[in-house]
Amino acid sequence: MLLQWVPVTLLLVSTQTRGVHASWENEADTREKRGSQPHIVFILVDDQGFRDVGYHGSEIKTPTLDRLAGQGVKLENYYVQPLCSPTRSQLLTGRYQIHTVLQHSVIRATQPNCLPLENITLPQKLRDAGYSTHMVGKWHLGFYKRGCLPTQRGFDSFFGSLLGSGDYYSHYKCEVPGMCGYDLYDGEEAAWEQDRGLYSTVMFTRKAVSILAHHDPRAHPLFLYLAYQAVHSPLQVPARYLERYKGISNLSRRKYAAMVSCLDEAIQNLTLALKRYGYYDNTVIVYSSDNGGQPLAGGSNWPLRGSKATYWEGGIRAVGFVHSPLLVKKGTKCRSLIHITDWFPTLVTLGEGTLDEDLNLDGYDVWEAISEGRPSPRLDILHNIDPIYTKAKNGSWKAGYGLWNTAVQAAIRVGHWKLLTGVPGYSDWVPPQTFSKQRLTNRWHNERVRWDGGKSLWLFNITADPYERVDLSQHYPHIVKRMLLRLAQYNRTAVPVRYPAKDLRSNPQYNGGVWGPWYEDERGEPDEEEQYNTLFPNHLGKRRWKNK
Repeated sequence: MLLQWVPVTLLLVSTQTRGVHASWENEADTREKRGSQPHIVFILVDDQGFRDVGYHGSEIKTPTLDRLAGQGVKLENYYVQPLCSPTRSQLLTGRYQIHTVLQHSVIRATQPNCLPLENITLPQKLRDAGYSTHMVGKWHLGFYKRGCLPTQRGFDSFFGSLLGSGDYYSHYKCEVPGMCGYDLYDGEEAAWEQDRGLYSTVMFTRKAVSILAHHDPRAHPLFLYLAYQAVHSPLQVPARYLERYKGISNLSRRKYAAMVSCLDEAIQNLTLALKRYGYYDNTVIVYSSDNGGQPLAGGSNWPLRGSKATYWEGGIRAVGFVHSPLLVKKGTKCRSLIHITDWFPTLVTLGEGTLDEDLNLDGYDVWEAISEGRPSPRLDILHNIDPIYTKAKNGSWKAGYGLWNTAVQAAIRVGHWKLLTGVPGYSDWVPPQTFSKQRLTNRWHNERVRWDGGKSLWLFNITADPYERVDLSQHYPHIVKRMLLRLAQYNRTAVPVRYPAKDLRSNPQYNGGVWGPWYEDERGEPDEEEQYNTLFPNHLGKRRWKNK
């Protein structure tokens, strides 16, 4: 047997060459993946009513939003939650409120509460997939301890406010008289040095543009979560925008309209920056309101029923669209059922991330429904079950056919049908307050609903009756029973509500005049007694204790 000797140096060169080739291949794969991963810009606006965009027939001028939506896909069967924190929690976790302990109200500045730390967030999943993740704007998911802050929940950077609202210029907020503080952050520290007293819509847009300017779109994909304070109260806006709406005699509506126009201009500046810095051709822009408009603060959901903080369509049916050169079918309307929880799996999948089974998501990947017009995989939406909200006086198990206590506030959508129980909230149909100078509360309205009628259950065919004018609960009892049973099934998966009492240590005067983390947890997790003191029952008034 003949052995052919090969010089050692040649073997080394060969080995090194293979290593170099492997390295080149890995780098090429990485570059190819980065090239295929789109940049994602998620724009969440605050309290914009369903009607308050040009393409929904509003008198408010929104040329940028109209153009982006018209060239993209308008989401015309799109739902969010009726309040700030619930929508934001479901966006970032892909899970219903009943599964994150946040099913009641919003997170207050004085509460030792935040989005539970065991929940994996959207930016965490995108960062694992190679994204640079940045947040600008309103957080409103709790901050009582440092682990709750945005930079601890998956964002590489954060510039914005921690609370639900505040002054647009000074960035101060009084939660109650005597508890006032500064609320503008850069990372995990107060942004005193960066604060120039700018109007927040302008300030947040400039910060977002700065992030785009300093990031290399070819090096890493970008996830930018831009959560505007606008158009939430207080109604503040630079004077030059008010000039456009002299014809609106109602002052609240005029200020609100001006705020929307300023927001529209901000989106234009952001879009121009995406093009200027080389992002646009490989970017997906999602635009969404966080809940319905508040008529008492200038908003309008007409012709939908109800308002912000209610489970009528006016509180939960949102303005939303997707704009991207990557869409297959542009200039279309998507009438498939889509919910705020769907963005988590949709964007993680789009960004080539992984969705583990233990995430227990309530959302669906709806990209094909949006981009290609295919049917949505979503067939139902649990709008919420809130076991500690004010009970309907005339609600009962009997009214719920023994399947459900109709005193409990709950709402669910299954196919064309929507069922509400308990007290859904303020239920007028309120026209835009363009010409009325009277306060809404003093103005005669012939469609006001009286709550002493004894109702605690409603059924609507939302496809045929999107304005919720014809209650069909007496005509289709078999549909009611099926939907009540579905509610009960969801409720069996619910975790107890966490809605702790005010903690006086939250007062900014103990923190240098700044709203910020105050809770020092030396033990790690709260003990059992403390845990139960902050939990409310999740099952129709009965506590569910774990067996010892």
